Amino acid sequence: MAYQPIENYGVVGNMRTVALVGINGSVDWFCCPKFDSPSIFGAILDEKKGGYFKIAPAGDGATHKQLYWPETNVLITRFLSPGGVAEVIDFMPVDYHGHEHEVNQLVRRVNMVRGTMALRMECFPATNYARDEHEIKMNECGAMFRSPSIGIQLSTTLPLVQQGSGVVCDFTLHEGQTITFCIAQVEDQSDGGSGFSEEESEHLFEDTVEYWRNWLSQSTYRGRWREMVERSALVLKLLTYEPTGAIVAAPTCSLPEGIGGERNWDYRYTWIRDAAFTVYALLRIGFTEAAGKFMGWIEARAAEADEDGSLQIMYGIDGRHHLTEETLTHLEGYKGSSPVRVGNGAYGQLQLDIYGELMDSVYLYNKYGTPISYDFWTHLSRLTDWVVDNWRRTDEGIWEVRGGQQHFVYSKLMCWVAIDRAIRLADKRSFPADRARWHAARDEIYREIMDKGWSEDRQAFVQSYGSDTLDASNLMMPLVFFMSPTDPKMLKTLDAIDRSPENGGLVSNSLVYRYDVHKTDDGLTGEEGSFNICTFWLVEAMTRAGRVDRSRLNKARLMFEKMLSFANHLGLYSEQIGTSGEALGNFPQAFTHLALISAAYNLDRALGGKP
Repeated sequence: MAYQPIENYGVVGNMRTVALVGINGSVDWFCCPKFDSPSIFGAILDEKKGGYFKIAPAGDGATHKQLYWPETNVLITRFLSPGGVAEVIDFMPVDYHGHEHEVNQLVRRVNMVRGTMALRMECFPATNYARDEHEIKMNECGAMFRSPSIGIQLSTTLPLVQQGSGVVCDFTLHEGQTITFCIAQVEDQSDGGSGFSEEESEHLFEDTVEYWRNWLSQSTYRGRWREMVERSALVLKLLTYEPTGAIVAAPTCSLPEGIGGERNWDYRYTWIRDAAFTVYALLRIGFTEAAGKFMGWIEARAAEADEDGSLQIMYGIDGRHHLTEETLTHLEGYKGSSPVRVGNGAYGQLQLDIYGELMDSVYLYNKYGTPISYDFWTHLSRLTDWVVDNWRRTDEGIWEVRGGQQHFVYSKLMCWVAIDRAIRLADKRSFPADRARWHAARDEIYREIMDKGWSEDRQAFVQSYGSDTLDASNLMMPLVFFMSPTDPKMLKTLDAIDRSPENGGLVSNSLVYRYDVHKTDDGLTGEEGSFNICTFWLVEAMTRAGRVDRSRLNKARLMFEKMLSFANHLGLYSEQIGTSGEALGNFPQAFTHLALISAAYNLDRALGGKP
């Protein structure tokens, strides 16, 4: 098997975990039972060792298409040949009532739409990131794969043939026929598992479709780009870990930011930073319940802050604190991009910006969702006091650089946001607070950013104090109401960023790089693509500036429309886009879809002439 382009994948899931399904019909990434569990199928990280579960035409010559069942996360991979048309319908039931205990199931229904086609199923698990050996036990339901770490049952009504470390099945379907393959975690490995009928498979399909359509019906977005906004909302729901409300940054690990490079990270965790963007995006389009669940996760982390009031930058989806990073040297990495990392050592970094994003999310939720409790406020008050005491420190910043701490302008900006939102929240709710001290710190930060964060030489806000390097994170200044979007310094910063890299800017063909890797010592080698969230930030900053200058608003719309064209065939985005328009980094990326929703919401309002 050759590596598929990252953009060739669709994703299905059940709010516990997901599976990535290639346009060629192969499941090449599936962790079980949770997002951050070891992989069962991981061919996306090693085509030879990683394991896969493929259903496709037996011969060559068929073309393929992939689409989502409308308004759902049910994925259809369609194979078309002169002799017939077959569809593989992939989904994960959200709640399977046929089992007493919670079970992760990946259901793959093969439906013959027209004519006749010979197909082949190949299932070759490689459990525990391909580190565990497994034995295969054939049973009346299909085949069980038993390893020291997990038991997996493949169920079907067709006969299976063992072939090395996996099983295969050759079969022919005629028009109107359907056959189902289901792979599920087995709690009791001595159990032979339980199969189910095609009738039951049909009920599961119908229930899953109904679930997603009911959930999406909460959306209040009726503007331009409705289909892309709703797809982004469905992606965010897929990336939610239902038991805690946490949202993973992405469901994959170590997909490279540059092919063959070392910028490969595990994103199957929840960043505090995502809080503001998540809550804002979900509230704006009507998903108050989902925003509330994530706010519950945030409140739990605030309650267990360190004694001094500080937080980690990220946590496990279950709230755990230790995310020890290790390298899987036995895997070659996507297209040879090594090292393959699981865990994330950045959890121990100091990133001062997270407090601003957290406080902004709470402020928004208190305003548009549900008023927060006094107990929650006491935790937030401690966090704010910590920011007042520590905002002058250097840190690793939003981009988690590994080249040493700096006085990053964005970090200072978000410290200002943290204190500003705390003051607003205290006043709004008449909460007790050390207002005089907080006001003094907020004003001091503001003056320092204007004094040390602005470069007269560059005529722009720069990445860190004393540098002459641009950073796209400063586009957040008008979005968090630190600067007027039409302040001359903000407009000059927009213009400086909106130049090509050759002319000192960060924009190439409307795509925005987060910074110039040749001018920023981030402790890493190699290149990276443009950063999708930064492109949407520039769209939104331009949109706000465009309320006075129509030409900027027109440019924002063009940039947004161009960015939509870089989504994959299903409307999904990774973290970055390469020079040839290819997807780079972990996939799909929550951050990107959050920013898309925010940009679409605000751009639509501006174009509609709404205040």
